[in-house]
Amino acid sequence: KKQLSAYFEFYNLKRPHSSLDKMTPNEFYYDQLPQQNKVA
Repeated sequence: KKQLSAYFEFYNLKRPHSSLDKMTPNEFYYDQLPQQNKVA
């Protein structure tokens, strides 16, 4: 179970994907979230 968890962590957080323009799935997901209003 630990090995599977480690693989999912690698796959989603560390491994760049060519179909996501070399981003990790995690980076891609958070990049797609709407930008929150920022106070200047």
